[in-house]
Amino acid sequence: MKNFAEYIKEYTDGKSVCILGFGREGKSTYKILQKFCSPDSIAIADLNPVDRIANELPDSVKLICGEDYQKSLDDFDLVFKSPGIVLEKSPSELKCTITSETQVFFTVFREQIIGITGTKGKSTVTSLIYHILKESGKDCRIAGNIGIPVFDIAEGITDQTTIVCELSCHQLEYMTVSPAKAVFLNLFEEHLDHYGTLENYYNAKKNIYLHQRSYDTLWINRKLLTDDIPSVTVTVSDKFNNADVFIIKSKVYDSDDGELEIPYKKIKLLGAHNYYNIAVAWDICRNIVTRAEFNKALLSFVPLPHRLEPVGTYGGISWYDDSISTACATAIEAMKCVPELQTILIGGMDRGIDYSPLVDYLNLTEYRIICMETSGKRIYDMIKDMQFSAPERVFYVPHLEDAVKKAVEVTEQGRSCVLSPASASYGIFKNFEERGDRFQELVKNL
Repeated sequence: MKNFAEYIKEYTDGKSVCILGFGREGKSTYKILQKFCSPDSIAIADLNPVDRIANELPDSVKLICGEDYQKSLDDFDLVFKSPGIVLEKSPSELKCTITSETQVFFTVFREQIIGITGTKGKSTVTSLIYHILKESGKDCRIAGNIGIPVFDIAEGITDQTTIVCELSCHQLEYMTVSPAKAVFLNLFEEHLDHYGTLENYYNAKKNIYLHQRSYDTLWINRKLLTDDIPSVTVTVSDKFNNADVFIIKSKVYDSDDGELEIPYKKIKLLGAHNYYNIAVAWDICRNIVTRAEFNKALLSFVPLPHRLEPVGTYGGISWYDDSISTACATAIEAMKCVPELQTILIGGMDRGIDYSPLVDYLNLTEYRIICMETSGKRIYDMIKDMQFSAPERVFYVPHLEDAVKKAVEVTEQGRSCVLSPASASYGIFKNFEERGDRFQELVKNL
């Protein structure tokens, strides 16, 4: 294992460095540069203003803010790009070296990293694996897209430390190093506003394994199995029993270790889709912890907020917050999981995904469907333009506040309502967490 402090110092020594994006990760990068490095110069570039005094930035740090914040990238040797920044030019068009915290961190620690990506479920699988290892007394750390910049955990890592890292498409897009243990859970239409096509989005995700070595391991959804995988593969499926790891009802089967009975009545993870997440976690952890340790930790695991989270019973209605849902498949899964469901709230930012699977599924149900925002309007129009089974149970309202009010009107007491938008929150809320928090606030104020 390389020494992180020595590596980052050597990597930046004598170079002009630009931190592109000064949010959570950009501030983490600056902290490490200040502590360990001696670059020739440091600059911060951001679309938004950066407060020099509030962030305790000396005059030697150049600030480049405003619409033209990416125009001078070639003035620098190294550019640390934050995941939320969309490059105006591809790295091949730039003279500078585009890098990131994730790139540097993985270069140092790749052998110790379990990296998890996928359109859906990656935060649950990441936090579940970390919880199981931690509860079993293992030396482990969690970071990445889960909300913890990797540089924040870089100090004090030993050869015995296991690092569990959630990876988004934006973190993976320009990566040239992959973790020794990689997980590719699934792929659905997402982020098409940035990538344009599903293929481009898929190619960004593939970097989780494309740079693996022959002795590394990739756990991959059987549907995504391709010929370009350089490492050992473990296929996982919730439908096909010819995968290496598969699920039948509440039992996990794997080719080496028999079966694992999921205590579905005792765990807090709702839904059959979480059996798949548990299966992945089990196969990764089973050579690190005992079966008894795994089962004990599984029972004490508390799911992350806004993922089919029970809000409570208000106005005689049971409310569920699934604000994390930004795809058709997740909204459909939510409808299958929520007990006594009668009403679903759908809609948000329209990223141009195909809503036909969701509309077709809704046509087979008897649910009250409340559509909102731009994608909700498109779904509402699709329903009105087709031979829908019961158009009188479909409603359109402008915003979330209106949707909750309408849900109170159309949902019977003793039944349930779920917010599962099948849409992004951007442009309306800061993120899906803020959307979920607002939904819960509205419900609890009924």
